[in-house]
Amino acid sequence: MKLSGELKAFEGRIGHHFAAPELLNRAVTHASMSSANRDDNQRLEFLGDRVLGLVMAEALLALDPGATEGQLAPRFNALVRKETCADVARDIDLGTVLKLGRSEMLSGGRRKQALLGDAIEAVIAAVYLDGGFDAAKGLVLRLWGGRIETVEEDARDAKTALQEWAQARKLAPPKYVTTARSGPDHAPVFTIAARLDNGAEASATAPSKRAAEQAAATSLLAQLEKNK
Repeated sequence: MKLSGELKAFEGRIGHHFAAPELLNRAVTHASMSSANRDDNQRLEFLGDRVLGLVMAEALLALDPGATEGQLAPRFNALVRKETCADVARDIDLGTVLKLGRSEMLSGGRRKQALLGDAIEAVIAAVYLDGGFDAAKGLVLRLWGGRIETVEEDARDAKTALQEWAQARKLAPPKYVTTARSGPDHAPVFTIAARLDNGAEASATAPSKRAAEQAAATSLLAQLEKNK
């Protein structure tokens, strides 16, 4: 199988030449484009998530041999969460080479955080299957780069950070309210509002409640920071 010009350029951006190019083709194929003759990237995403986790765990242990589990866990979570994965995917323009169905194309799938985060995990798995663990480890360390050294020791997800913001000001914990749901049952889209007792509120939309809650919390934190 030959790669398209776009995918050959993508190989250059990630620094890995595929001996089995069909793996890369599968890694960039979203479920909306799957068919009897075309595999999507969901199984690769499952594998890539585990490979990414192992690489990050090793990297963090090597970087700070004296760190406790309590110090390492939030750093690890910050590096492997979907938001970070999506940022890495944007850095290498992964969205431009994704194979998407018409509905995903029309809804801005190339920019969706969850879709990009899943796709970079699939690419990691493709490199792992094509070149082994050392190749996948090299890829992750190249793409995450300085993020590993600069990840905050007290890194927290947005929901935790928002709750701590509220507690520090003697407010009740944030509430997360589902304000809308759309899409078919097999691919729902949720809109969730994050609300504080002081009236501050922000909403976000994502393919899962967890992702929508995190995105809403992130948006509300940014709003609070801007208004302080």
